[in-house]
Amino acid sequence: MRKKILVIEDEPTLSRLLSYNLSQEGYDTKIVENGGEGFQEALDNPYDLIILDIMLPGMNGFEVLSKLRQKGNLTPVIILTARTAEEEIVQGLKYGADDYITKPFGVAELHARVSAVLRRAHPEDQSLNEGDSSDKVISIGELKIYPEKYEVVLNGESIPLRPKEFEVLLFLVQRPGMVITRDDLMNIVWGFDYVGGQRTVDVHVSSLRKKLEMNQKSVQIDSIRGVGYKLVVSKKK
Repeated sequence: MRKKILVIEDEPTLSRLLSYNLSQEGYDTKIVENGGEGFQEALDNPYDLIILDIMLPGMNGFEVLSKLRQKGNLTPVIILTARTAEEEIVQGLKYGADDYITKPFGVAELHARVSAVLRRAHPEDQSLNEGDSSDKVISIGELKIYPEKYEVVLNGESIPLRPKEFEVLLFLVQRPGMVITRDDLMNIVWGFDYVGGQRTVDVHVSSLRKKLEMNQKSVQIDSIRGVGYKLVVSKKK
């Protein structure tokens, strides 16, 4: 059965990114933009996980979390907080949060933290345990990708990638043949409020391309001028 995730987040860009990427992983998501409405939604309907922003209209995230726990609602909660807000993280954990994600964040971190919290909350669920790093593998051409180990194997040999290179590759591999814009890669891998420019994306893709092109031709990253990139998989002859 598909896991249900409630996203309480008032920033439209971030909430759409969360919903899209969680849906791509097979989760059912519902977005609520107001703290008070999110609190009521969590009480009225069962969810497997809540992703909760701290800064919300109506009722802030700490109030939502505190009141949920007071009501006996033990649904796992991942709080969203600013990278430099250590006090928010500590306070959220004291109120009963199960984990936290600091903004900006990449899609790989999001998936890893969501998967880890759900496994802890549902140890009996074999469908979640199948996602363990020892088993989960994506095979494409001569590549094998282990998402939760950040490991790539090419022609039987491990290819050392930097974390962001791996996350770019993973995003492209999950959408073979699709043109992915630089903005999409920036938002997904570096986070929606990353202050760097698109040159960062180009540098990482260039480095990644060089590493992939060594000793194999079945998987390549093509540049789409003025737009972005796409992953091309050659058919075996």
